[in-house]
Amino acid sequence: MRGERSDVKGEITDYRASQAFRLTSSVSRFTCSVLRSFILAWQFLTAIPLSRSTHDAKPEELASSMSWYPLVGCLLGTLLVIADTLLAQVFSSQVTSLLLMLLLIGITRGLHQDGLADTVDGLAGGRTAQARLAIMRDGRIGAIGATGLFLALGLRYAGLNVLPAGEHLALLFGMPVVGRWAMVMGAFHATYARPEGGLAEPFLAHVSWSHLCLATITAGLVLMLLMGPWAALCCLLIGTALVRLTTAWFHRMFSGVTGDLLGATNEVAEILFIVIVPAVLFR
Repeated sequence: MRGERSDVKGEITDYRASQAFRLTSSVSRFTCSVLRSFILAWQFLTAIPLSRSTHDAKPEELASSMSWYPLVGCLLGTLLVIADTLLAQVFSSQVTSLLLMLLLIGITRGLHQDGLADTVDGLAGGRTAQARLAIMRDGRIGAIGATGLFLALGLRYAGLNVLPAGEHLALLFGMPVVGRWAMVMGAFHATYARPEGGLAEPFLAHVSWSHLCLATITAGLVLMLLMGPWAALCCLLIGTALVRLTTAWFHRMFSGVTGDLLGATNEVAEILFIVIVPAVLFR
């Protein structure tokens, strides 16, 4: 009888150990998956490498990385706040605003500015969707695209330069968060415009409702901490409406969405955030 009890206890112990090992393995795999997704998001959106290892990401992994775009925006916002605090000790507000713009453009490799310029060129020069896409494919920036980029940079500079003193750092922190969230919102349920495929196709083909929800929750929590629940809710609701209308317009003008159009979405969202939010919510 005692031998049978010992065998039963041994089996129970082995079972518990096996379950604990499986749980540990599952947690480890989940943690690795989350870290890999975040690293993909960071390395796609910035010029700062987090890992030296090369990994050919699957389309599903690329789409999953979009869940962490607002978190990348949080880190960029942190860098901007630190830089602003340090630069303001030495330079005027005008020079500080310009240096902050240079910092953000440098960290992100000018990815979104390039997308905005290409988008403006395509809209101005093409009569059909295919003609607009062909113009955007050209690596050269046209006169209209350069003008649009110049105006966008001017609006960004003006917005940064007149941010309310009390909410200055909060809005500066929130700006890149809103921009990256807008990219996820714009990619959800969007069709890739180019039949031959392209860099953004895996993102658009596999981004899911769960990816959008995680990105929206992250952005919403950040905005709530920065501005309060009602202001955060207003920003998300109005932002969702504007981005979805813009995505629908992109489908009409370009027969879909491309990486350049998502970059333009980010750029416009950031500018509208620092120009309109202070004027409406913090008057």
